[in-house]
Parts: sequence; structure tokens; C-alpha cells
Amino acid sequence: MKFSIERGVLLKAVAQAQSVVERRNTIPILANVLIEADGSDVMFRATDLDIEVVDKAPAQVERAGATTVSAVTLHEIVRKLPDGALVTLTDDGAAGRLTVEAGRSNFNLATLPKEDFPVMASSEYSSNFSAPAPVLRRLFDKSKFAISTEETRYYLNGVYMHVADADGGRVLRCVATDGHRLARIDADLPDGAGDMPGVIVPRKTVGELRKLLDDDDAQIAVSVSETKIRFATPAITLTSKVIDGTFPDYTRVIPQGNTRRLEVDAAEFAQAVDRVATVSSERSRAVKLSLEEDKLTLSVNAPDSGAAEEELAVAYGDERLEIGFNAKYLLEIASQVDRENAVFLFNSSGDPTLMREGNDTSAVYVVMPMRV
Repeated sequence: MKFSIERGVLLKAVAQAQSVVERRNTIPILANVLIEADGSDVMFRATDLDIEVVDKAPAQVERAGATTVSAVTLHEIVRKLPDGALVTLTDDGAAGRLTVEAGRSNFNLATLPKEDFPVMASSEYSSNFSAPAPVLRRLFDKSKFAISTEETRYYLNGVYMHVADADGGRVLRCVATDGHRLARIDADLPDGAGDMPGVIVPRKTVGELRKLLDDDDAQIAVSVSETKIRFATPAITLTSKVIDGTFPDYTRVIPQGNTRRLEVDAAEFAQAVDRVATVSSERSRAVKLSLEEDKLTLSVNAPDSGAAEEELAVAYGDERLEIGFNAKYLLEIASQVDRENAVFLFNSSGDPTLMREGNDTSAVYVVMPMRV
């Protein structure tokens, strides 16, 4: 195998591959990227047995062939090469070596046979549809902060993507929760997605998927089965196993009767929370919200480190209310708001609070209060 490829193109392909590779694995071949050169393209394939990413890049292929080499080492080499360099990769199968040349630089890397590389079994996908990259980006970006990191509740370690009924008809919905906060994001249902099985997309897959969604004009082909999900652009295909578990009935924790309405400038609110939380003890990070007519007072009282208070002008017309929240959760939820104003709907100081952007109900957040 021998081919030449532009450094920038190679770096992008190898970067995607090496981020999938698990740093600590006991199977040597899983640390490698499979490089396959044929025609005018080179395929870079990496897997951790749960996720597989295949990146196709244009190259000048002199001799077709395939080999595997350490993904991290190759990425480090390419990253340190000068911008715009032409990189030539030559595989000597008999010696088990891959030569990487660029200008005056020359590297000789150990390879492992391509036959040992595990390829994820292709499965029959029951549902196939395509969606614009910005739509999928919004669904996952706005929900992923609420993914649980508690390994024992493994069925919460991802984003639940499914078809749901909303006021305006059926929607494609992403939900994530860790028991303390919840995010529920809706988008118009793409053609062909109506019979999609509900799947829990793992946290690592959500992180890898983000790299496919940067191009606003891209259409992402999505294929879903009971056990796998695949996202594909013309250049990159990301296939992942889904979490084998049942996502809880999240509709039961979304409050319906919260009537006390607070409207506040989202950016001002986030900055104020951040400022007063500076003095709170790291462990609890509790912020108290005191509401009276058109005024919100944020306060923190940490006996060991000090106290802080800040007032904000808000739109609020209900009776007085005092309620406490974890500062980190409040900040994460407030930072999801794209519009100017955030609307909070309260019931009492002990009940879950609902947050949304203005009157838009396609993105709804729930946060549990804390005792302060």
C-alpha cells in the first residue's frame, strides 16, 4: 500500500479515529486505526467494540492495500507536521512496518495485520431517515448536560431519542435526566422516522457525533435498529450500540400545574448565579432565590467562607417565594437558553421547577430544588 494525502485532510480523519480509541484497553489491535487505500480514497476505521467510526478521505493512491497502525501515535505525528505538507504513507507488509514521510521527516511505525481488526457487524436497520445537522445538533447539545454519570443507573447514561406526541402532532424527541434535572427537546419529525424504535444513545457516542454536526448545510442520514444507531455524512459514518435498558417514564416528573411565573434575562441571570456562587462551599453549592413582585434576590450563605447577595429586576407577579437550587444545575440550564428570556414556573419551595425559553415549549427543563 502506498498513497499521498494532504496533511490537513489526514489530520481530520485521524483525529476522529483516535478519539474513539480507548486509551486503556487490553486488546492491542483496538489501539490501532485500520487504513484501507483503494481507488482515489482512503478509509480510516477505528472502534472500541461499542462505537465504530469510518472516515473517508481523498488521496493519491499509488498502490492499493490495507494495514493497521497505532491511532494515537499517527495522530501525534500528523499533528506536529507543518501545515500544508504532503504526507506519503507506505506499508511494507512483509516487515510489518508503515513509513510516514513528509518533507524531511521520516517515521517508521509498527503495524498489526488487518485481518485481526474487528469490524462491527452490519445489522438490519428498521428505520432510515435524514435530518439537517443543525436539528440534530440542537437535540443533542441541549439535552446532553443532564446525562447521568452514575454507572449503576446505566439506562440514564445516555440521551433517549424517540418519537413522541406533542401539542402540534408527532415529534422527534431527545430526553436526558440524572434524577436531579431533566432536559426534553423536540424537533419536527423527519420523513421516514415515524416507526423509529426508541433508543438510548450512549454519552460517548453523543460526544463523537458532535463532530459530524458542525456543517450547517449537511444532511445526516440516520439509521436505527433495536440494538444499534448509525449517523452518516458522505465522508464519515458513525455506528454505535445503544444502551440495553428501559428509559424511565419521564413524563411523570414534568410538572403540569406550576403557575408562579418568573421571566428573567437569561444571560443576566446566569452571570448573577455565577457571581454569588463564588462564596458557596463546593460541596452543596446552594443558591437561594427569593421572589417578590418584580424582584429576584439571589443569595448564598456559607458559614465557613462568607455570604453573597445580588438583586435582579424581573417580571414576577405572584406571592412571595423562597426556593433553593444547586448553583451548577441552575447555570447549566440557564446556559441552554438561546433566546433573551428564560421563563421559570414554580409551584412551591419543595416541588420541581420548570424552565423554558420564552413561550417556546419545544425545549423544556426540570430542576429539583434543594433545602437552604
